[in-house]
Amino acid sequence: MTGREITLEEPATRIVALTASDCEIIYAIGAGDALVGRGEYCDYPAEVLDVPSVQSGNETNIEQIIALEPRLLLMSTMAQTEEQVAALEAAGVKVVVSDAHDIAGVYTAIELIGKLMGKEAEAAAVIDRMKTTFDEIAAGAAGDGSKTVYFEVSPLEYGLWTAGTGTFMNEICEMLGLKNAFADVTGWGEISEEQVLQRNPDYIVTVSMYWGDGPSPVEEIMSRDGWDSITAVRNGDILNLRNNELSRPGPRLADGAQLMFDFVY
Repeated sequence: MTGREITLEEPATRIVALTASDCEIIYAIGAGDALVGRGEYCDYPAEVLDVPSVQSGNETNIEQIIALEPRLLLMSTMAQTEEQVAALEAAGVKVVVSDAHDIAGVYTAIELIGKLMGKEAEAAAVIDRMKTTFDEIAAGAAGDGSKTVYFEVSPLEYGLWTAGTGTFMNEICEMLGLKNAFADVTGWGEISEEQVLQRNPDYIVTVSMYWGDGPSPVEEIMSRDGWDSITAVRNGDILNLRNNELSRPGPRLADGAQLMFDFVY
């Protein structure tokens, strides 16, 4: 979360959350009833789809948000401008901007949202469950850092992007006793096919969505020209976490880490 200061005289009871991870946190701490609006990409848990959606991301619609009469808005650093924040605050809406890149940042976001909504104990319980899962995974991981994994955050169709150091994906990689094939990348970075081929990862984890039309993300990767020379492709060691378990900085990162553990070990 950013360093902006806000004051709430009582727990927030009308909230709009524009980011999917914040929506997931709200439901994880048992505060879904306070959500009166969501960003259009917020889709988990299923009941969030019953909440009115507003345009978000690069096309954030301030008028739609104000019309829902929230007391509090949660939005991401990438999706806000000073003008937008000023317009919302002029309409009486408190704004909190989230910016979680690593697991510690996720804990901070959960803790803060818990405080804003009067759900401190519930937030602490969510964090404790995540920490327990991560500790169990780290204790059970037998890797010595010799095996490498390539995280495909964006598929070839849209330009390859991966997760480097300073990201929650990289932390989970290290937790599993693996080495990130792109540990020399800082944050989220665009890469080339040639780089992936050269680094020859032992495992590939893709977070691409799949709606049943055409080849699956795993099939598409295995069919790429020249990729059959990659160890992960040759051995079929490709994991598709298509339900955002590993791509959103929220409580389900623990689920994503467990799925990766089960896949590798």
